Amino acid sequence: MTVFPVSIGDWLNAYRQGEQTPRALLGAVLNHIDSNDPAWISRCSETQLDAQLLRLEAPGADKLPLYGVPFAVKDNIDVQGWPTTAACPAFTHEASATATVVERLQAAGAVVIGKTNLDQFATGLVGARSPYGKVPNTFNPAYVSGGSSSGSASVVARGLVPFALGTDTAGSGRVPAGLNNIVGFKPTPGSVPMQGVVPACRTLDVVSIFALNTDDASLVLALLQEGVPEEPSYHSVVPQPAWLGTCSRRVRIGIPVTHGCDTSLGYAAAFEEAVGRLESLDVEVVPVDMGALHDVARLLYDGPWVAERYSVVKKLLDQNPQALDPTVADVIARAKEFDACQAFEARYELAALSRIAQAIWSTVDTLMVPTTPTCPTFEALALQPILRNSELGKYTNFVNLLGWSALSLPASISRSGLPFGVTFIAPGGADAALADWGRRWERVTALPAGHELAPSRQDLTPPATRLVAEPTLQVAVVGAHLQGLPLHWQLVERRCRLLQHTHTAPHYRLYVLAGTQPAKPGLIRHSSDGAAIAVEVYEMPASAVGSFLQAIPYPLGLGNLELQDGRWVKGFICDPAGLKDAQDITDHGGWREFLALEAQQHAPA
Repeated sequence: MTVFPVSIGDWLNAYRQGEQTPRALLGAVLNHIDSNDPAWISRCSETQLDAQLLRLEAPGADKLPLYGVPFAVKDNIDVQGWPTTAACPAFTHEASATATVVERLQAAGAVVIGKTNLDQFATGLVGARSPYGKVPNTFNPAYVSGGSSSGSASVVARGLVPFALGTDTAGSGRVPAGLNNIVGFKPTPGSVPMQGVVPACRTLDVVSIFALNTDDASLVLALLQEGVPEEPSYHSVVPQPAWLGTCSRRVRIGIPVTHGCDTSLGYAAAFEEAVGRLESLDVEVVPVDMGALHDVARLLYDGPWVAERYSVVKKLLDQNPQALDPTVADVIARAKEFDACQAFEARYELAALSRIAQAIWSTVDTLMVPTTPTCPTFEALALQPILRNSELGKYTNFVNLLGWSALSLPASISRSGLPFGVTFIAPGGADAALADWGRRWERVTALPAGHELAPSRQDLTPPATRLVAEPTLQVAVVGAHLQGLPLHWQLVERRCRLLQHTHTAPHYRLYVLAGTQPAKPGLIRHSSDGAAIAVEVYEMPASAVGSFLQAIPYPLGLGNLELQDGRWVKGFICDPAGLKDAQDITDHGGWREFLALEAQQHAPA
């Protein structure tokens, strides 16, 4: 059996060691691909490979973050000179330009080696609605792979490429990830460019990433998010902090009150095991009523949003309905049942449900749900194609309607031998926070990625930019804002996170300010006769800085503070004029140490 590098890091290391070249290694991969593999619709020709390799022969190209790394593209995403089929031969056309997401990855050194199969027009979650073949589950071919991005998930799970692009409207970038034991990163709608992507529902679609671990998926997403946003945008993306939770409080994970997972497949036990695993991450588990979210989900296919799908294929469906998969045609044809009045009524209903759904984030930091509660066989799907498909979207259909972000991660191999995945869902703009959490989850899961693959996770070249997140400010606190002290709640309220316990440079003096309640210290730079003072450094979202400043009373303020390692951060400083009648406590080394001694001295004998 031919063995190729697995993760992005493995591919980069293969080139760095000097034993392989992109031309030789990529050529071997293409020769290895079975021409009858239903996961592929088209594969890279020698001419197409040569054109891409020319980019990699430029001086300095070997320093690119994805130098020579192969990837696959779902065949509803354009690549110039390649046919785009959307899994419908009658719709096929040669792309005159490359989708922005593909351009950005090629500019980073990645090489497209093929376009992958999908449920026709990205309408389905099963991976079986395609004239190019049904894509089987990589663990058991009697079961579905999940869709619509079935081919992209399959080729990643089998190690043919380290990552692939899919699209996700109702779960197409998550369901096949969960059913094939890989990562499916569905970013916030509107956070990545959609030019060159055949729409399913234009106002909801987003390009998603399949990879073998969160690091790889995050690297790819960071590259996709780098650059000028495209217009028009149907979403207003507000970046959130790059972490879940806040200081001095455990991360709160919401789980469904009733999960409804398939007992016969072992999925119910697998989800309960995943909930138990949360204990090792020291989180607070919060049961959540999912009723409003399921009501949102029903709007996607039982409401007028199917008209968006109809707008893409209207001419083809009206003039040549036989060109479409029968189930896909039935789903999209339902658009004719709705009128403009019903479309507005559905928008009003969504707005009302969104208010209820948004309230969830006041009680939890993220939701953990089964990526999908079941996995049908092809035989069961043939008997009830609509029902079996809808079951797969129970925990996915509502996410894009609400503008939220989601990350599907492997959880376990169930007793049926099928993979079981969980999805962490967060508010829109929280992509970076989900990536941070995904790394924590992977550390306690210890599950081989894909179909028994063992990717390396070292020496990963960082992207030019990080995942989009809210800007932050590092703030050093020295007194009543320290953990456990009276004003620490102001940091908790502003979703700050603790970065480190450290000391200032040895150039400061610390005083107890007279007449303050609660008691507060004043820190003064005194380079000729100073000491190192204990501080805590926090990361504060930029949007919270203004209100924090307003709450700081004279003579205190925020200024530049030098730490013992030579870094400068913002921190509490004091106007020297406010030191009248102040007590010098520099020798104690810090405010907490002073309070401890005071408590000891005033303790009852």
